[in-house]
Amino acid sequence: MTFSIAARDGNACGVAVASKFLAVGSVVPRVRQGVGAVATQSHARVAYLDEVLDAAGQGATVTEALHAAVSGDDGRALRQVGAVGPGGAATFTGDECSPWAGGVAHGDERSAYAIQGNILTGPEVVDAMERAWLGNAGQRLDERLLATLLAGDAAGGDSRGRQSAAIVAHAPRAGYDASGVLADLRVDDHPDATHELARIHALSTLFFGEPEGVQPLRGALREEVSAHLGRLGHEGPDTGAALEAWMSGVNLENRHAPGGIDARVLDELRAAAHSKRDGSPAPRRTTSAAPLE
Repeated sequence: MTFSIAARDGNACGVAVASKFLAVGSVVPRVRQGVGAVATQSHARVAYLDEVLDAAGQGATVTEALHAAVSGDDGRALRQVGAVGPGGAATFTGDECSPWAGGVAHGDERSAYAIQGNILTGPEVVDAMERAWLGNAGQRLDERLLATLLAGDAAGGDSRGRQSAAIVAHAPRAGYDASGVLADLRVDDHPDATHELARIHALSTLFFGEPEGVQPLRGALREEVSAHLGRLGHEGPDTGAALEAWMSGVNLENRHAPGGIDARVLDELRAAAHSKRDGSPAPRRTTSAAPLE
C-alpha cells in the first residue's frame, strides 16, 4: 500500500514515501543524522526503525542490521522495509506482501538507496523511481528524493490511489537555524498528495533556503527595490534596513544577504508590489520538483 525510497548521499540521508493510507509520514520514515535512514511499510513494524538504526549506529552494516531486525520478527512475511547506512543499502519484501511488491537496493561509501513498494500498479513504479534517483545525481538530497517519489507516482504508484506523502531529509548544519533538517514535510490527507507535497516543499525551500543569486543593492536595482518597498509601506532612507524589515514580515529572513538581495527574494518583492498596485493576489513564485524521464 506504499512506495518509498530511503537514501544517503554523502553526509545527507533521508526518506520519501507516498501511500493510499492516512498520514503515512507518521509511520514509515525515520532518519538519524550520521547513521542512516529507514522506511518500514506493509503491515509496518515501527520497531524496525530504531532496531535498524541502533544496530547501524553500533557498527553493524546496514545489511546485518536489517537482517537481524527481520529475523527476529514472526510477522516478517507481511513486512517490507528498506534502509541505508554506512557503506550500503538493503531492502526486504516478505513473501506474503500484497502484489505487486518488491524493491531494489544499491550503495557504497558515497551514496546508497533502497527503493521498495507494495500494492503497486507493477514493477514499473520501482523502475521509474530508480531511474529518477540516478538521473538526478548532483541535486540536493531532498530535491532528489522528491523527484524520485514523483516519478513513482507518475508511473502508477499505489494501485488503490493517493492519500498521503512525506519527506524527511537531514544534512549537517542544513535548514532553519542550521538544525540539520533539509526537509521534514507531510501531507496527511489529500487527493493528489505527492504533488501537494511538492508544492509545500517548494515553499519550504523558499522560506528556509540559503541566499542564492545575490545581487548588490545599488544603482538601478536599489532604486527599483526602494520603489517596491515604498509601495508596500516600507519607505525609508536605508533601503537595506527597509528590505530586511519587509523580509522579516513575510518570513523570508533566512534569505537575508547584507548589502544585496537574493534572487528569489527579488521575485517575491516584485510580485508583492505588482499585486499591491493592481489589487490582484500576489502569485507565489515557487517551483516543484519534476520526475526525470
